[in-house]
Amino acid sequence: MAEVDQTIHDACGVVAVFLPEGDAARVAFFGIFSLQHRGQESAGITTVDSSGEFRNHKALGLVSRVFDEDILAGLPGRLAIGHNRYSTTGSSTVANAQPIRAVGPGGELYLAHNGNVVNAESLRRELLDMGVQFEGTTDSEVIAYLITHASGDTWDERIASAMRRLDGAYSMTIITQDAVYAARDPHGFRPLSYGRLNGGWIVASETCALENVGAKFEREVEPGEIFRIDAGGVSSTIARTARRSLCVFEYIYFSRPDSHLSGERVYLTREAMGAQLARQHPMEADLVTAIPDSAIAAGIGYAREAEIPFAETMVKNRYVGRTFIQPDQRLRDEGVRLKFTPLTEVIKGKRLIVVDDSIVRGTTTERVVNFLRSAGAKEIHLRVCAPPIKYPCHYGIDMPSRAELIASNRSIEETQVILGVDSLGYLDMPGLYSAIGQKMPGFCDACFTGKYPVPVQLELDKFALERM
Repeated sequence: MAEVDQTIHDACGVVAVFLPEGDAARVAFFGIFSLQHRGQESAGITTVDSSGEFRNHKALGLVSRVFDEDILAGLPGRLAIGHNRYSTTGSSTVANAQPIRAVGPGGELYLAHNGNVVNAESLRRELLDMGVQFEGTTDSEVIAYLITHASGDTWDERIASAMRRLDGAYSMTIITQDAVYAARDPHGFRPLSYGRLNGGWIVASETCALENVGAKFEREVEPGEIFRIDAGGVSSTIARTARRSLCVFEYIYFSRPDSHLSGERVYLTREAMGAQLARQHPMEADLVTAIPDSAIAAGIGYAREAEIPFAETMVKNRYVGRTFIQPDQRLRDEGVRLKFTPLTEVIKGKRLIVVDDSIVRGTTTERVVNFLRSAGAKEIHLRVCAPPIKYPCHYGIDMPSRAELIASNRSIEETQVILGVDSLGYLDMPGLYSAIGQKMPGFCDACFTGKYPVPVQLELDKFALERM
């Protein structure tokens, strides 16, 4: 439903579980269920049973559609990894669903990956020359085979060897016959945390998944760290180091508001972004509102700082974009009405400050503005919790090319005219980092600045591996 859903998407959510008493698959299920917001294309879980045999189930669709009690009963074992996907490399097919199996001289493993490896094409060519036969077209499968063909006597050594050759973003979980692993790229582009659970351990992309299964958060997996969990306990090594570059969009949009990043609750950070917006771009208005759901906390923060009432003006249908039933042309033409219902009585005759998390192509924003106008809004003043997005992301966000980004070659005034708003204000870089409460070094903000922590081609192609 591309006509409706024009927002940017993160790649995936990953989990890894070790439970001494077994039934790790059930915990993995609730872990990836908690991370459903990070990807809705496919879901999968792999376990190892008491005989050392891998059990794997994956399919296209939401976590709740892919798994039921009978399927989970067929995934026994103390070890499990799980994954849900939004594709950034390769099409949305069952072959590209994860966890992904790989076999090589080092043995057999399954891998789940969140991120994007920018040198995957050259590594894949090298593996093809070695005789590897790929089933899918993802960089995740390249990582898996790179590990199984890496030098080293142990999986720890092979994973470390592979990490020294990978460029880009990867927070990943791996399952072998006797252990689960979690590893994070040396820049730490994507989040990864672990906690204790019933005498065992769970690793997940976000802390909300730990809390939702009752685990006690311990700490984040460090950039460049390999974290191993087995019957003997936990161990970790640092395989590679680089400048820390956590994706700043985890604060703005991707992470669930109840997650923690760098010790801070994301919801409170977004409230602070809204308050900073109010200080930078004040405006007389009757109401402050927000685009559901990711901008609501920022909208509340703006309203509180500006001392203007906050009100919901749109009700979101949270299941639009997550169905396999495509709308007919008439419904496509309705566009944003499939996603939002206006509260006309609240909107009519009001001067609105509308808070949004970001503007990408501007297509949905323009439709929302027209939508609010038709519901009777007197004025619309748009306030955005991120600086203008001018450059594509190459590290695990499905973002359009630079030519498609509305702010890439336009001034704020030009963008304001295109969107049809009475005023437009973006949170600037110092204001963003002030709201986050962190210093600017230590984050990736290349989509705003064009300064990429890892060198990339001018435009990476999502389907490059398929053409190979």
